[in-house]
Amino acid sequence: MASSNIKCFQLNTGAFMPAVGLGCFMGPTQTGESEHVTAMVKLALDLGYRHFDTVNSTCNESSVGDALRGTTVPRSELFLTTKLDQKDHGRVREALHASLTKLGVDYVDLYLMHWPMAYDESGTSSHSGKTLQPDEKPTFVETWKEMEASLAEGTAKAIGVSNFSVKTLTELLNHTDKVPAVNQVELHPSLPQHELLAFCRERGILLTAYSPVGKFKFADDPEITAIADAHHASSAQLLLSWGVQRGTAVIPKTVHATRMRENLQLFNLTQADMEALDAFHKKPGMHRSVCGFHSAELGGSCWGWTYEQLGWQMTVGGVHL
Repeated sequence: MASSNIKCFQLNTGAFMPAVGLGCFMGPTQTGESEHVTAMVKLALDLGYRHFDTVNSTCNESSVGDALRGTTVPRSELFLTTKLDQKDHGRVREALHASLTKLGVDYVDLYLMHWPMAYDESGTSSHSGKTLQPDEKPTFVETWKEMEASLAEGTAKAIGVSNFSVKTLTELLNHTDKVPAVNQVELHPSLPQHELLAFCRERGILLTAYSPVGKFKFADDPEITAIADAHHASSAQLLLSWGVQRGTAVIPKTVHATRMRENLQLFNLTQADMEALDAFHKKPGMHRSVCGFHSAELGGSCWGWTYEQLGWQMTVGGVHL
């Protein structure tokens, strides 16, 4: 599936997913299609990346597809992830087929429900339209049932979720025998999500980390840089190595060739290193999200659901999941 020097995780489907992928969202939601995205993916392919993560709502599937159409790398060696947008919860099959057309492929290796909440049909783009409440149709359980059909059709080799908590995963698992292959969430030393990781590991669900280096908002912390310097590595390499060593996949994003190369060069951390990074969020003011939709300023809600509905518990300065 990946270049021989890239570690892989085995999903509960039996398939292997490269532990390090490339996040392909590089711009504002409605201006995602760009020759810069295509160039980024082409460069990553040349450097050995085989795992690419995109999403319908960022409007860059066509740009990613342009890069894939021009590569000589066999499709069987690529691991391609895309996501179901909130406006498409009631039209899963149509949304996936539209994504396949943009990407120029017959199937995706992983199809994720981007968020548990849905928008009604007035939504014409991501984060527009009325947000449906948990008991309104389609519920995320009903959407998941539609996603299961893509497995039978062969348009998705595996299905999973994104931004799900212990609470929402528990609700989903109470209504299905098809355990998600992956749960993709924000994950880094300031938001390590230990409880969620343990919950998913027990059920054979692989956690994938977006924003795995925390958008560098804490990468220059003396504790982080000291550990990185001891390994003659960058802070990003340290944070990605920590993520993979604890059993999570990571999807950093960069357009720079040097950083792309570095992000594939992981190393083993000592037990002391791991313990220090595991506890980093306990430092004053450090337990927090780096993403705006997880901020306390939003009044305890995200895209129309309360933190209670999402299964998130607030702490001072951030979100504790």
